[in-house]
Amino acid sequence: MLSRAFQRLADLFPMPSLRVQRLIAFLVVLSQAGISVTGAVVRVTSSGLGCPTWPQCFPGSFVPTAVAEVPVVHQLVEFSNRMLTFVVTLAAAAIVLAVTRARRRREVQIYAWLMPGGTVLQAVIGGITVRTGLLWWTVSVHLLVSMLMVWLATLLWTKVAEPDDGVQTVQAPKPLQLLTGLSGLALTGTLIAGTLVTGAGPHAGDKSVEKPVARLQVEIVTLVHLHAELLVAYLALLVGLACGLAAVGMNKTIRTRLIVVIALVCSQALVGIVQYFTHVPAALVAVHVGGAAACTAATAALWAAMRTRETVNVTEPQPVTQAA
Repeated sequence: MLSRAFQRLADLFPMPSLRVQRLIAFLVVLSQAGISVTGAVVRVTSSGLGCPTWPQCFPGSFVPTAVAEVPVVHQLVEFSNRMLTFVVTLAAAAIVLAVTRARRRREVQIYAWLMPGGTVLQAVIGGITVRTGLLWWTVSVHLLVSMLMVWLATLLWTKVAEPDDGVQTVQAPKPLQLLTGLSGLALTGTLIAGTLVTGAGPHAGDKSVEKPVARLQVEIVTLVHLHAELLVAYLALLVGLACGLAAVGMNKTIRTRLIVVIALVCSQALVGIVQYFTHVPAALVAVHVGGAAACTAATAALWAAMRTRETVNVTEPQPVTQAA
């Protein structure tokens, strides 16, 4: 009953073309990746408690308030990041309305509904992060869920582009599909290790002397090496995948996405090396988080390219003529 009511609501809007649906889906990817970067900006500028309560900014106020304890710049940075949640929510709502109005297949609609659902989950995790005083593991979970949302948003973008009446088509042998999935697991391990490095690193999100933020009590050099080795494993799997695909042949889409992924991973490695030898400057942390989101999206797009829905042209059988 609720689904029929929502369908009637969606029918009040103009019918979106496939191009419009793809554009909205791409904006969803950008918004999910963008808020992870602004979250990193909040952390490295020590603005994590610029709004010390949630969902309000200060007790009794949803907007920044002039208080001596919290500098105005920290309030503005944290409040701006919270306001970006509305952009993410609008993009998520727009894609749900678009695919519902267009009566897209169930798979597309499920992925679309995951966007507002994930946004609500992220808001709750963000509230927990603030209320627990930026505990390192809550920050880690917050970032990892952001990367998961980027992955799902990218899959949504790829699936929106596929025809609803298409036929599932395998674009690569199963062993290479499994190798692509294994590279995704290596990416996951790399991201988790990266959040551990952040949890033990110098950017806690707040520099209060009275209430210092608890950090992960593990030697950061050890965690950096773990993070680096997982990144090497991730890159090695991608190189092996490239060799396998080159041996059996690959279409243009897979080739392009594979090149993009490998280039992004190499760029991330370079940024990480510079970070290590320059003692983790704040600006590079935001760049590194943006690169992590880009690697996640690119790997998801490569994974999706291994199995696609394609339109199959059915030709009419020619009549058989017999010789006289």
